[in-house]
Amino acid sequence: MKRRQFLTSTSAAILSAGVLSQTSVRQACAQGQTPQTRLAMPPLLDTRDTGRLALTATSGSTAFAGGPGMPTAGFNQAYLGPTILMQNGELAAEVKNTLGEPISTHWHGLLVPGEHDGGPHLAIAPGATWQPEMSIGQDPATIWYHSHIHERTAEQVYFGLAGVIHVTDGQDDARGLPSTYGLDDLTLVLQDRRFDASGRMVYDPSMMDIMHGFAGNRMLVNGQVGATAVVPQGIVRLRLLNGSNARIYTLYLDDTRPMHLVATDGGFLPAPVALDVLRLAPGERAEVLVDFSSGGTPVLMSDPGQAYGVLQFATDSALSARITRLPDQLDGAPADLSGAEVATRQFTLDMGMGGMMMGGGGFAINGRPFDMRRIDFEVALGSVERWQIRSTMVAHPFHVHGVRFRAVTENGGPPRPENTGWKDTVLVPGEAEILARFDQPASRETPFMFHCHILEHEDAGMMGQFTVT
Repeated sequence: MKRRQFLTSTSAAILSAGVLSQTSVRQACAQGQTPQTRLAMPPLLDTRDTGRLALTATSGSTAFAGGPGMPTAGFNQAYLGPTILMQNGELAAEVKNTLGEPISTHWHGLLVPGEHDGGPHLAIAPGATWQPEMSIGQDPATIWYHSHIHERTAEQVYFGLAGVIHVTDGQDDARGLPSTYGLDDLTLVLQDRRFDASGRMVYDPSMMDIMHGFAGNRMLVNGQVGATAVVPQGIVRLRLLNGSNARIYTLYLDDTRPMHLVATDGGFLPAPVALDVLRLAPGERAEVLVDFSSGGTPVLMSDPGQAYGVLQFATDSALSARITRLPDQLDGAPADLSGAEVATRQFTLDMGMGGMMMGGGGFAINGRPFDMRRIDFEVALGSVERWQIRSTMVAHPFHVHGVRFRAVTENGGPPRPENTGWKDTVLVPGEAEILARFDQPASRETPFMFHCHILEHEDAGMMGQFTVT
């Protein structure tokens, strides 16, 4: 893969490629003590008073876990970007690219027209600035932003061009939800990254890495390795983003305390749902409440069959526990779209190692690899459609730009609890059926994308595009 100016390559041997360390992230910190390495939140960029948003894609140098500093990229900082706080209304955005290659800024989950979506047709050239004048109008949600240049998305996101967005209506206190940023309302960007023997983060995918998606051997949370999240002894809100290129997380707490799901990709559920395990595929977000009133030092784990630590928690009795009970209900009420659909479409997410080895694409949707010049279909503005999606060989997270949808079935049965709310990305382990309403326009010049969110698959051709008129 061609290397660009702000990235790095290495010929060093890769340690345990794709296999996360089994070493526990638990640190020796007793209840009430502050750990040596405390998890930091991304900087908060509040746009509510000004109605303006300024981002600069920049190169930087980042040292992970005591390793050497290495080239990375981010928005307004060396790696990743700030958490953007926005509300409904007009928002004048400005994204400047100071890097040595084109980028874009896709607002993943933001319901805006195609001309503001930030997909691959909206590249920002080196030295250029993109200035979309957007109108935000959607339910409160945790969404995110990342570069989306075709054939470059995986590497650009891997080296840091991503961040989180909170869309808020200011009513979380009335809902009884934790809302103090970084105290009882934590933004957690989960990423696995691959490090070599010298401690350098590397991206050098082999054919098998492209086939399965590039997986790492070390966990990062908010760009940090081995940090501990310090929380008050009360109810804490965790906004979880799977920002990994390919890894699917099956999350649980090692002391068996439940997570109470309150929101999915597109907004709140009607009421909290207690979960022992939460599955989160690349691109998906979930908001959960965890009760830390009993103290302790639980570890957020993943993959019960081959468990590894994701994030250590520690409680601090000196921190104010503002919320001490779970809300009985929330105000999320997803619309019933059944019976309103005007069309049904079928999609197969295709991959074939043979095609890759013979020099072909190997990755496609409905047998056709992505082509920037081809519009795959047209959708009527304001319509509802039923999409039936089938994965081949592996489970693929399926993302649709510009819409929220409801998951109707998974493999012929009801959707998992984490797929019962509004979604824009859904894992397709075999077959899935969704209902989507198309309320945002998208032209042939700036169409919406639909694609696998395993970024190596997306870059290799498992993507299509459509207009909404």
